[in-house]
Amino acid sequence: MPSEIAKRVVDAMYCKDPMSQWLGIERMHEAPGECILQMKVREEMLNGFGIAHGGICFSLADSALAFASNAHGQHAVSIETSISHLKPVKLNDVLMATTKELNITARTGLYEVRVTNQHEELVAYFKGTVYRNGKAWFE
Repeated sequence: MPSEIAKRVVDAMYCKDPMSQWLGIERMHEAPGECILQMKVREEMLNGFGIAHGGICFSLADSALAFASNAHGQHAVSIETSISHLKPVKLNDVLMATTKELNITARTGLYEVRVTNQHEELVAYFKGTVYRNGKAWFE
C-alpha cells in the first residue's frame, strides 16, 4: 500500500536525519507526495533581531519536501529550492509545514510547502524541484 511505503521511507529517512531531529520536528502526516510537519521555535533558533533565523523555516520546509518527494518509494533529491519569508517567526511559535505535490514525472517533481504559525498565518512559502533517480527505497 502506498501509505505504508510512505511511512517506511520517512521512518528510514528521519532516523538518519540529525537536522530534522535537532529542529524537534514532529511528523503529523505522510503519504506519497504529501507531508505535514510541526515544530516549536526555541531560543537557540533566533537571530540577532530576536526572531527565528531564516534557515529555520527553510530547514523545516526542506525536510517536508524531502519526506513528501521520497514517500513515493523512490529516491529523490532537491535540485532547486526557494523561499519567501512573509512574516516574522518568534520564540515559542509553533510552525506547521504542509507540502503539496504540484507535478511529478519519471525524473522530476515540483512541490510547494506552506509554513504557517499557530495562528494559521502564512509565515513562509517554499517551492522545490527534486530529481528522481529511479532507485527504489526498498526491494
